[in-house]
Amino acid sequence: MAGVYRWMFAGLVVTAGVALYTASSLAVLQFVYNLRWVFYLATFALVVVLSALAHRLSGFVAGVLFLAYAALTGLIFSFIFVVYELGSVWQAFLLTGGAFLALSIYGTVTKRNLDAWSTFLVMGLIGVVLAGLVQLFWTSPGFSFVVSCACVVVFAGLTAWDTQKLRTWAAMTAMEGREGTAALPVAGALVLYLDFVNLFLALLRLFGRRR
Repeated sequence: MAGVYRWMFAGLVVTAGVALYTASSLAVLQFVYNLRWVFYLATFALVVVLSALAHRLSGFVAGVLFLAYAALTGLIFSFIFVVYELGSVWQAFLLTGGAFLALSIYGTVTKRNLDAWSTFLVMGLIGVVLAGLVQLFWTSPGFSFVVSCACVVVFAGLTAWDTQKLRTWAAMTAMEGREGTAALPVAGALVLYLDFVNLFLALLRLFGRRR
């Protein structure tokens, strides 16, 4: 699990660094905006590759792809600093960090099998994804508020559930005396990274102060 969290932390650092740098340059922001759909598709493709082929990739290749994904996400997230006040962004980040830590600890220490949440969480995830697509074409303050609240609940649950699944994988690997596929810690980091950033975005939409 230590390797998973190291990669996740590295990904968050890369995302934050790229986002801050991009937001500081109007020319770069304009470039990213003009090619935003290219970056959206590229991030989607990298997630699919890492998720589907983790068992085939070497640790090095998986790490490079993950950091590339984190960098592309940083380009997209740069507009957060344009829309929201900087202090508000950091407050949402710290709130997310505290919530993520608490949920990860719960997922690690609880004796309860969180697989019982799986149906609710998967259906909830599908629901918020569909709601996000609807928001591309139509939205309202009330609808956005409901979707953001749902996202907080879904990704909070996913954080605890995914942590438990990764802990179980790590324990089984250790008991069997094998190292496992080198890319799997990176794949695990991607899962928790996605939980973190989506929880962050939901909290930012709920509590962030716009410029």
